[in-house]
Amino acid sequence: MLVTALILSLLQSSPNTLTPAERAAGWHLLFDGRTLAGWRGLGYDTVPTAHWVVVNGAIKKIASGDVPRVADGRPLVGGDLMTVDSFADFELSWEWKVTPGANSGVKYNVSEAMSMAQGGAGTGGGPTHSALGFEYQILDDDRHEDGKLPSHRAGALYDLIAPNERKHLRPVGEWNRSRIVFRGNHGEHWINGEKVVEFELGTARMDSLLAASKYRTIPGFGDRRRGHIVLQDHGDEVYFRNIKVRPL
Repeated sequence: MLVTALILSLLQSSPNTLTPAERAAGWHLLFDGRTLAGWRGLGYDTVPTAHWVVVNGAIKKIASGDVPRVADGRPLVGGDLMTVDSFADFELSWEWKVTPGANSGVKYNVSEAMSMAQGGAGTGGGPTHSALGFEYQILDDDRHEDGKLPSHRAGALYDLIAPNERKHLRPVGEWNRSRIVFRGNHGEHWINGEKVVEFELGTARMDSLLAASKYRTIPGFGDRRRGHIVLQDHGDEVYFRNIKVRPL
């Protein structure tokens, strides 16, 4: 029994660490639990630290209403937080939790150049630089307006594919575990151990969904590319930790 307990304790990973098995499988940490090394603001050389900080082993998006303000009363600029590195085929795993009514997301297949070309100034303390890419929606489904639209609920491929009935969210304030698989033209969204979205780029179904979405006017949006992974600044307080990636 003691041997079994010891083995289990060695296999169980603390937040922001890798088990020996994960290292052997090729996983890498994207967040060390202490700093924002390996990240920068989209369109910036550094992190917008008025909006993104590390608190108790998690990346915290500070709510825009709590951001320090400059002399004329405007909040310091923010924007999405982007990995310095870019990725082609990968598996991404992370944990997240929201505050009541919060909205955020994890974006991938992100072109910084496309994002900057399409971007505009934010209002009311919102982001000035917003990533364009496929989005794994993060949301308080019950309190946010987006929860009324199936393709805008937590776990969705935002504005394209709603999560299926296998989705089970944990209560607001508790950690959810999510996973994205993106390989070739194939994509998957997982939440708390269940696959809730699956898609294939380049199919008639996906082309139809893109043509009916908010992305339809953006040339090349749905093209497959080596892209960045992004944590969205939607102005609300959210938390991320245990962010890991494995090239496929």
